[in-house]
Amino acid sequence: MAKCDKGYLCKLCGNSVEEITDSDLYLRFVLNEVSAEVLHLEPDCHIRCNLERAQYIVDTTFAPIAEGGIPGPFAKKHLDPIYVAEEEKRVTAAWLKLKTLVDSGQHIVDYPNI
Repeated sequence: MAKCDKGYLCKLCGNSVEEITDSDLYLRFVLNEVSAEVLHLEPDCHIRCNLERAQYIVDTTFAPIAEGGIPGPFAKKHLDPIYVAEEEKRVTAAWLKLKTLVDSGQHIVDYPNI
């Protein structure tokens, strides 16, 4: 089966990434970390499966990562508070733009990046 027929599978849990608002790949695109030309080539995962990135989304419509859910040195509690605040602002803004895209009718590659 072609990749486009089965959708993107999460490289971490193996389940289908069904919604664009759950896609770490498309969040990375909005963050300018992935170009449109390689979206179809890159592996995807659920945002919530990528705990290191998910911990920076601070919005009432995104369930927070449980305290202690991020093991190791990349947990927010171990990082510089100024860096954490900047990442929360940046990643949350990108996720909110991704949510807006769903209802906009725009094609992802036409969507203005951050």
